[in-house]
Amino acid sequence: MLTINVGVLLAVIVFLRLRRRTEARSRSDEKFTVIIVLALGIVIAPTPVGEGILDFLSRFASGITDSSR
Repeated sequence: MLTINVGVLLAVIVFLRLRRRTEARSRSDEKFTVIIVLALGIVIAPTPVGEGILDFLSRFASGITDSSR
């Protein structure tokens, strides 16, 4: 049986939707893209990949704030 990882499926959908030209999008199309991106974030957040991304962004942000002092 074939299994599909929901996170990978959402990432592919987001990639394909963001490749389109901005001028060709309607307001409802943009809202749908935002909903898909939020769903992808919720799916990825509790995984080790999501925690790694959060750790990287935390270190990056603290490095920026420390360098500005």
